[in-house]
Amino acid sequence: MAKRGGATDSGEVKFRVGDERLIRLTENAGTKVSTLLGKQGRPEGVLRVSVVGGGCSGLQYKMDLQDRPQNRDILIESAGVKVVVDPKSALYVTGSELDYVNSLTEGGFKVHNPNAATSCSCGESFSA
Repeated sequence: MAKRGGATDSGEVKFRVGDERLIRLTENAGTKVSTLLGKQGRPEGVLRVSVVGGGCSGLQYKMDLQDRPQNRDILIESAGVKVVVDPKSALYVTGSELDYVNSLTEGGFKVHNPNAATSCSCGESFSA
């Protein structure tokens, strides 16, 4: 991963550039994220994917739309969307695919994570 930027007194953000081996978005997920960014007036924004403690299996995904990468983030472009992941979360999401399903019963964003040892029945949390 190439380094980009450099934390300086001028407030420049230091982040790394990664690739889709870290996380990949399907076309449906990319379209949905682009639409959401546009609705928020952030066409150049990023999708932050992180893993936090919680949920019935111990870990859960958190997704948020932001204006730009933060210090130490890893930036990936996938399906026309800029995605950022912090280094700690990268340990858990490497190799994952983010999909968006438009369905009444099981709609929404779905993470297919090869590192998840178990997941709960609601599909919102996992253990590694």
